[in-house]
Amino acid sequence: MRLGKVLMRGLRTRKETAACLKPMRRGICRKPSVLVFDVSETLIDIESINPLFERVFGDKRVMREWFGQLIMYSMTVTLSGLYEDFWTLGAGVFQMVGAIHNVAIKPQDVEALKNAMKTMPAHSDCDEGLTMLKYAGFRMVTLTSSPPTPGGKSPLENAGLDRFFERQFNVQKTRSYKPDPACYHMVARELDVAPADCCMVAAHVWDTIGGQSVDMAGALITRPGNAPLPVPGLPQPNAVGSDLPAHAREIIRVWRS
Repeated sequence: MRLGKVLMRGLRTRKETAACLKPMRRGICRKPSVLVFDVSETLIDIESINPLFERVFGDKRVMREWFGQLIMYSMTVTLSGLYEDFWTLGAGVFQMVGAIHNVAIKPQDVEALKNAMKTMPAHSDCDEGLTMLKYAGFRMVTLTSSPPTPGGKSPLENAGLDRFFERQFNVQKTRSYKPDPACYHMVARELDVAPADCCMVAAHVWDTIGGQSVDMAGALITRPGNAPLPVPGLPQPNAVGSDLPAHAREIIRVWRS
């Protein structure tokens, strides 16, 4: 019975995605009124975790290896019809990367990683860019893989950015990770708007493509290590900026001019 549900879900997802990508490939996009922001790396700085990886592995660059594996395995569990929360998955991938590098990961290292994931600071350009978008009249919400900590603050609140956003959404409700179309549909449904009234704002192309797959617009912030994916058959971002203020100016130019 479980396998049947997973297969039907996958079939429905492929049909919805194919139907929604057709207009995006032609470059058709109506003006969105809601900006849906990713959080990790888009708004908060994952490079702040580098000192932990420097201490444990002797090389801060391993952080990027861990983060890439974390994203890959979040997608893997979703495609497999499974679910574990982001903190648990992040800790497991941390230990896996330790085994790959022949580094013994101690329990206190795992706890230090979990705490660091929940308390990353905001990028220094966020206040300026988000203020610009707020005064331009956009509604703004977030959609993140990170669930709230029971009785504690969300990563967005810890970063001091929650004041800019109408609502905070996470994937715990769908029990699947982005870019599963169900995540983006959930946000539009909860806000009582059409997906086409929304724009997915992220530093990752896989996230903007995910939003575009359900008829949202896509806006890409090219934080260091991120760039557009120039494949003709895939939807391209409707707006691109190298940082949040530049990105805000481009969004305003495209949809508010």
